[in-house]
Formats: sequence, structure tokens, C-alpha cells
Amino acid sequence: MASSDPLASTSRRVRYTPRQRRRVLSKLLFIAAGTASFLLSVWLWFVAEDREMGLYVGLWVPSLFSLGALVVSWEGDA
Repeated sequence: MASSDPLASTSRRVRYTPRQRRRVLSKLLFIAAGTASFLLSVWLWFVAEDREMGLYVGLWVPSLFSLGALVVSWEGDA
């Protein structure tokens, strides 16, 4: 029997494959690591007033994001 509710067909849950789940998880992991690095860098610079360490930790952010992009693109080719 067909439902008269127009939203019934759009309320289905999207099912992801294990590979898609790994890609999303790896993206979130690298975004979280980069964000944590940025926040630690800001804390070191302004609160702890250790500017040299703040700069050092701040350099991790683009490195983590670049590594994350590399890992996600590499996983997509496999």
C-alpha cells in the first residue's frame, strides 16, 4: 500500500558502506586534531605566554590538514 504522506519516502535512513564510514571517520579525526592543535597554539601564545612553543604547535595545523587530505584521497583510490 502506498502512503499518502509525501515525506514518507524522504525519511528513510541513509546507509553507508564501511568504506564510506572510514572516510568520514578519518576526515573527522584529522579535523579534530587540527582544531585541537590550533586551540593549543592559541592557549600557549596568549595564556601561557610561551610564544615559541605556540608557534611550533601552530605549525602542526596545516601539516595535519594536509596529511588528512592525503590520507582521505589515498583511501579513495584503493
